[in-house]
Amino acid sequence: MDGCVVTDLVVHSKHNCFQFSPEQMEALQNKGVSARLEPGTTIVKIRSGSFGYRAEADHQNEPLVLLWIYGGKVINQKTNVPVNATWVSLNGYDDALVMEVVEPATLCAFFFDTYLEDNDEELTLSVVRI
Repeated sequence: MDGCVVTDLVVHSKHNCFQFSPEQMEALQNKGVSARLEPGTTIVKIRSGSFGYRAEADHQNEPLVLLWIYGGKVINQKTNVPVNATWVSLNGYDDALVMEVVEPATLCAFFFDTYLEDNDEELTLSVVRI
């Protein structure tokens, strides 16, 4: 076996950022399914389902979803940084978002795709406040 190969990618916050307009953010928030988050510890997980973003017969759907959390203060346990808005992806049934909701916020769940006509899957999220 050959040695390990490491490649570092430097992602620049300005040069490598896709900017959403206010209208696009509003459209995203209107398209996604939303839930109000109340103060306390909240755990978000994929309970069931998957998303297929390719139409090829041999392409398997994946349990993944994108989350936009906004409108209140939250602390993602993985970053431990208090923020008023954040993006999160859940990738697989074992992945979980654990956050402290400090001020009421909105959780918005959605998918990105370039061709919607072949989409017919559903994914169920569990949002548990403990």
